[in-house]
Amino acid sequence: MDVSIEELPRPVETEAALAAVVALRRSADRLEAAAVQCAIEKGWTWLQVAEALGVTKQAAHKRYARRVKQASTEQKET
Repeated sequence: MDVSIEELPRPVETEAALAAVVALRRSADRLEAAAVQCAIEKGWTWLQVAEALGVTKQAAHKRYARRVKQASTEQKET
């Protein structure tokens, strides 16, 4: 489901509203992962990433370190 922020369903439109929540979470997760990848590639530290996300350094590293490493490895191979 594609969701435009300008056209969000009202909460009383229960099924559509809940579907929109799921779609927005997925979009936010993709944006966050891409932004973290970009930040690390630009030389940001895990502490800087964590502060920008409002989490601890350990939490940011635990969630994204494997993905960042995997993406970097894949880019080097191509």
